[in-house]
Amino acid sequence: MTHYLRFVALHWRFLLFGVLAAALSGFGQTFYVGVFGGELRAAFDLTHGQYGLLYSLATLGSGILMVWAGAWIDRMSLQQFAVLVGLGVAAGSVVMGLAASAVMIGVGFFLLRLFGQGLFMHMASTSMGRHFSANRGKAVSIASKGLPLAEAVMPAAGVALIALIGWRHTWLASAVVMVVFFIPLLLWLLHGRGVRGENTSTGANPTQAPGVPVSPRQWTRSEVLRDLRFYRLLPVVLAPPLIVTAMIFHLAHLGEGKGWSIQWLATTFTGFALAHVVGLLVSGVVLDRFGARLMLRVFLLPMLAGLLVVAWLDHPLWAWVFMICLGASIGGAGTLLGALWPVLYGVAHLGAIRAMVHSAMMISTAIMPVTVGLALDASATMESVALVLSGYILLALAVSWGALNRS
Repeated sequence: MTHYLRFVALHWRFLLFGVLAAALSGFGQTFYVGVFGGELRAAFDLTHGQYGLLYSLATLGSGILMVWAGAWIDRMSLQQFAVLVGLGVAAGSVVMGLAASAVMIGVGFFLLRLFGQGLFMHMASTSMGRHFSANRGKAVSIASKGLPLAEAVMPAAGVALIALIGWRHTWLASAVVMVVFFIPLLLWLLHGRGVRGENTSTGANPTQAPGVPVSPRQWTRSEVLRDLRFYRLLPVVLAPPLIVTAMIFHLAHLGEGKGWSIQWLATTFTGFALAHVVGLLVSGVVLDRFGARLMLRVFLLPMLAGLLVVAWLDHPLWAWVFMICLGASIGGAGTLLGALWPVLYGVAHLGAIRAMVHSAMMISTAIMPVTVGLALDASATMESVALVLSGYILLALAVSWGALNRS
């Protein structure tokens, strides 16, 4: 604990930059955009299906573009990248606030998903992975806490502001706050950093973390695409966003089948957020002490347990267990995936590599709501969906087993 506190005290400014960047991704996250759903459907006379299609298309488009846009962080200074991403979120907020048609809402969704959910989170993880070496796990873990902070604050704040000033003015106010307050704050927190966030005193080259085979060269994105290890790891990497999106997007339907009220399910997000934070804390220590091989084998086990709970148990208290299990694995994923790519493939092209992975994640989150919805329309149950997703976790773990073994 003393070492942890000393680390935070020494690097608090840059760590806070990571926390803030992760938190600001909330402007494009489903947990925040979703609170505007009723107002947007009413304003533009959209059905649930039409509204969901707009969101899915925006997410799919932003996920595809992330492969290209995410690589900007390798060619720009971190200060420039932060300004660009902040302005992108502000532009999306303005489009939402001034939208005169459903098409404009789709454009606003696209900008918020790309610059908010995509590039802000990408910047948080990439900057921490590039700057730190021996304490990379702790740094990524700390920065990732910005996301549960946003989960705890932004939905309630959005609902309150909609009631107070309306949904349009809420989005316009978001743009103003981003430009006037958050962008300058990000730049102040970066004061004194190297142009790409490297530690100018110790360098950015990673030292070998336990349990991880460190590449002797700095891999390019095209080289990564030819590496078999990448494809063995990808199913595990995609599991957390894929499964959480599939289950949370259809949470109301799950509650109807289980006899769990939507009000009761809403309370379980407290457990999700707390478990997310605990997962980040614990996984950062585990990663630095035992390495990525152990983390890769265990971080999905809580999620697997939660899915089996949904498949087999019906008491309302099990809803809390389910959400806590999801949150714990999401926390572990936030730490592991932020630290894994630098030690496997180096940091020279880290932005491009992480952008490619993040793009795959965003595409999976765009596909799953529609896929599960079609399964439910075909008379499948959420219990059967949970069992299929449990099988996916087991298969993904089997495929990835040994992918990080030393050559």
